[in-house]
Amino acid sequence: MSRPQDSPAPASRPAAVIIISVVLVLEALGLLGVAAWYVYNLLTATATSLGGAIFSLILIVAIAVWLLVVGHFLFRGMRWTRAAALVWQLFMIVIAVPTIQGGVVLAGLVLLLPAAAVLLLIFTKPVIAWTSGTKAEPKTY
Repeated sequence: MSRPQDSPAPASRPAAVIIISVVLVLEALGLLGVAAWYVYNLLTATATSLGGAIFSLILIVAIAVWLLVVGHFLFRGMRWTRAAALVWQLFMIVIAVPTIQGGVVLAGLVLLLPAAAVLLLIFTKPVIAWTSGTKAEPKTY
């Protein structure tokens, strides 16, 4: 798709968008690691409820794939990804705070710190501008 001669060049991708995308992809990879560990445990131990265990595994993998999609499309500048990333980070905080209060401080901080960083960065002007279509070439899909 070509641009008209008088339109400005598209703005460069903000660093905050790259950081948020990387955090989302790392969270997705972490979930895929949890899924692999879950499969290993399903194969080596007897599940109390096989149906429930398989459902949980499918849910973990589906969320990981969804986070990969959100990270990819946020990197590309899609508007809807801000809401998806925000909701996931709120879920991470809801899990992290009781984890810290339960005495598992390191795991809680590993969940809390990236979520807090994304929440701070997602509302910055460059991220909002990048995902709002205020650039020279608006996204049409």
